[in-house]
Amino acid sequence: MIRYGLNSIKHCVWFLNFDFMKAFIAILFFSFLISLYLPWWTLIIPAFIFGIWMLERGFQAFFIGFAAAGFAWFFHAAVIHFLNDAILSTRIAEMMGAGSPWVILLITFLTGGILGGLGALTGMLLKLNLKPAGT
Repeated sequence: MIRYGLNSIKHCVWFLNFDFMKAFIAILFFSFLISLYLPWWTLIIPAFIFGIWMLERGFQAFFIGFAAAGFAWFFHAAVIHFLNDAILSTRIAEMMGAGSPWVILLITFLTGGILGGLGALTGMLLKLNLKPAGT
């Protein structure tokens, strides 16, 4: 018989941990802010920095970076989508054969998410690689 205790519940909802929420909000805010003024590839910088500073495990670092950067890019693309009455995203969807401008916004979310996830994972792995052997 398998017993489910408090530890197994905590293991399943690790993303509700306050430290992870702080990392998520920080990556989301700074990724959105940077994407307003700098080139697209600078989205990796906040995810990398907060991956070094706040994240401890590989999958968690990738997931937090993926979700935060993906939502930052999706929100930015959705603002542009609504401010110009979906003209730009509709034309891009027609050009790519996607059919719907919402598919383009989903692709934007996935692209930003992969970049942010890899940035946070790289930062976390660099921190683990530079940590002294006995600690």
